[in-house]
Amino acid sequence: MVAFPFSIAATDGKARTGLLSTPRGDIRTPAFMPVGTAGTVKALSVDQVAATGADILLGNTYHLMLRPTAERVARLGGLHRFMRWEKPILTDSGGFQVMSLSKISKVTEEAVTFQSHIDGSRHVLTPERSIEIQADLLGSDIVMQLDELVALPATQDRAADAMRRSARWGQRSKVAFGARDTQALFGIQQGGMSQTLREESAARLTDIGFDGYAIGGLAVGEGHAGMVEVLDYAPSMLPVERPRYLMGVGKPIDIVEAVARGVDMFDCVLPTRSGRHGQAWSWEGSLNLKNARFAEDDTPLDATSSCPASRDYSKAYLHHLVKSEEILGQVLLSWHNLAFFQELMGGLRAAILEGRLERFRRDFAARLAQREVAVS
Repeated sequence: MVAFPFSIAATDGKARTGLLSTPRGDIRTPAFMPVGTAGTVKALSVDQVAATGADILLGNTYHLMLRPTAERVARLGGLHRFMRWEKPILTDSGGFQVMSLSKISKVTEEAVTFQSHIDGSRHVLTPERSIEIQADLLGSDIVMQLDELVALPATQDRAADAMRRSARWGQRSKVAFGARDTQALFGIQQGGMSQTLREESAARLTDIGFDGYAIGGLAVGEGHAGMVEVLDYAPSMLPVERPRYLMGVGKPIDIVEAVARGVDMFDCVLPTRSGRHGQAWSWEGSLNLKNARFAEDDTPLDATSSCPASRDYSKAYLHHLVKSEEILGQVLLSWHNLAFFQELMGGLRAAILEGRLERFRRDFAARLAQREVAVS
């Protein structure tokens, strides 16, 4: 018995569009989840995020357990109330920080022990503690198992050790999570670039039984071609009747190619991080608003967009804000980028529903290639 019903409305090749139903609202798939690592999507209010069409946000166990602490969030009514977001929230387990903070962390079979990047204090994160933080203290709707992530390239032995430990931690996470009607638990496939290890991981996770399945261990150094190579087989190893979530991805072209290979959910800091550094994403690729060629460009980023940041401000004004290091420039570009990512997901959903995904995919790649020629 799974917690959240997942219905697939249409397929086009391996791609699918559907609905993941939760008590806090439906999630239209393919879905992009804006990242609210520390209880906020950087530079934006929750009203602005909601206005882009986002159905779900992502929060992070590691950062929230350190500041303001998960216990404090719980005392204040849980993460939804704390940040004033009423729709679903998925929380990352902290596994990514196991890798990214490897110099100040130690992984054993029992747990991850690490030093806080904030004050140097020592903490222990077990699969059970990660579940407690996410499900009981933060009140996440979709909880992720704790896993061990390794940067690529990695040896077969290193990838195998991390994958098998992740599977064992998945079993412990499932036991700690128990049976819940209003929250879901996702397992995470690992295995690096090895098809054999990915297959073993998927079999172990399916044996345990999760409400959804993530594809982990990508976007960590393998590049676009390497990612696509793994996605040619990895999603189809996971149960067809449950949502598939590609963690930490990514660029629009990565999302389009992953959707074509059967992925349903995505998250990435890219839209807001790019916005804070003067970069706008569009149907023609990325635009660097620091570039002098925009200094007197009176056209908006997208005149047809429903997002005010995309529609109502000229590139010249945005260029001025970025060059002047005004906070408003970061706000407007982050808002525009999130709106574009949601428009991209809406376009993908419509293309799958209408049986024209291959044309959508081909046209999208062609526009990007044309843009690269124009700026080279």
